[in-house]
Amino acid sequence: MTTRGRSKRSREDDYKILPLKDAVLCPRQRVNLLGVVTEIGLPRKTKGTDYVCTLKIVDETYQNPELPVNIFSLRPEKLPKVRAVGDLVQLSGVEMRLFEGKPYALFEKKYSSFALYEGKTSINVPPYQASSKFNRTDYVIGKDFIELLRVWWINFWLNAGVNEYLLSLKEIKEDKFFDLICKVILVYNVSENEHVLFVWDGTDCPPLRIPNKLKDEEQNPLPLQLEPCLSRDNLCKFPFESTVFRVVVKGEHRNCDLSLLRSGQWVKFQNIVSKVQSGLWYGAFASISRVSLLSDEDNVVLLRLRDYEERKSSRVQLSTFLNPSPVTDTDYGDVPCTTLMSLLTHSKVIAKFKCVVRVVAIHPWRVEDFHSPVTHNYVLRLTLEDATARLHAFVFSEDGEKFFQGHPSNEELIVKRDRLLGITVNDCGVGNRPTSRNPPWVQCCIKSYYHRKDDPWGSRQYRIFGTTIMV
Repeated sequence: MTTRGRSKRSREDDYKILPLKDAVLCPRQRVNLLGVVTEIGLPRKTKGTDYVCTLKIVDETYQNPELPVNIFSLRPEKLPKVRAVGDLVQLSGVEMRLFEGKPYALFEKKYSSFALYEGKTSINVPPYQASSKFNRTDYVIGKDFIELLRVWWINFWLNAGVNEYLLSLKEIKEDKFFDLICKVILVYNVSENEHVLFVWDGTDCPPLRIPNKLKDEEQNPLPLQLEPCLSRDNLCKFPFESTVFRVVVKGEHRNCDLSLLRSGQWVKFQNIVSKVQSGLWYGAFASISRVSLLSDEDNVVLLRLRDYEERKSSRVQLSTFLNPSPVTDTDYGDVPCTTLMSLLTHSKVIAKFKCVVRVVAIHPWRVEDFHSPVTHNYVLRLTLEDATARLHAFVFSEDGEKFFQGHPSNEELIVKRDRLLGITVNDCGVGNRPTSRNPPWVQCCIKSYYHRKDDPWGSRQYRIFGTTIMV
């Protein structure tokens, strides 16, 4: 360890690795450190010409709070690329500083160097990445401590307990802060000051009550998605099963370079807040929110993937596949169900499917208007929802007669409509128009078709067939 403005120390001290508990007591001094990486910050551009990323490290002497290390480089590719939380980083010539009374280590391009080592016990002791200034003497000094730190970390991690704020998407609750480990599917630029991160963890968001009145569908219909219309190319990147969750990052809360996130990258969000809009879940960044990178080999990542594979193998791809309501029946009882995202991204325009969905809106909503005044045939638009997507599906003519079992009276149609939409006496406002409702999960058959043959992809539409409301 060397110091500024003090007498020159021995060469042995220059290479000494300090325990973190001692290093934090040495502000304004250059030190050498060896620690376990517990958090990998996303690189971001500084106000100058540099890029910076923040690693958080611990050792057997110092775990709470973790020690942040700010690492600067002229080019992002020169920053440390930590493969996994739990890997080791050796730092030479970093300066200890304080910010608002809290210690951190500053890696400066001119004086500092780093090396990264696998965290798992391995005979491959040499670093898998090292900065240009890292030399063999640093490596020889650190080698004596690496195996001891690896063994300590394994025991510490096993006994560290559970992060109560770390949830999967199936566990979230409205207006609550939480942490989320997930895979980035798409980074979508809504505007210069707003981005949407589409992420996935292999589970389904809980179904929500639908907030609008039936009559709202005419002037203010429920949206199919919260962001501007995504292209089919983007939708085709989405998984067919489980929820793709939106995380909205607005300019005032953007504290990292989101362009450096890549599709397929696993990340950890900290302190995002769950929100609901128009009956759809999304996550919002706040001033305290953070995102850090994870390896594909991270323990929680592997757990998420294992749980997802178990769901697939047991055919529990969606929670709604388990016990659909008997409100409807279909002509294709033995046909396996698929998801709405599968419909939206199917390679063929003309195709038939069976799905388990909720009918979250209907237009027109008055049963007196279910028939065309010209042809007297059924003409309806249903908004269908499952854990993967929303879409509009139409009910026409003979398919409508199948759906409603002919042409029942208006009173009978009201009963069928209310059962389908989840309207109960307790939900109803004035004139049998609910302020919120909880539609049942029902099976239905859906066909996709061309609306305009000169524009097959942009005009793909969906229609209910082979389905009956059993009321």
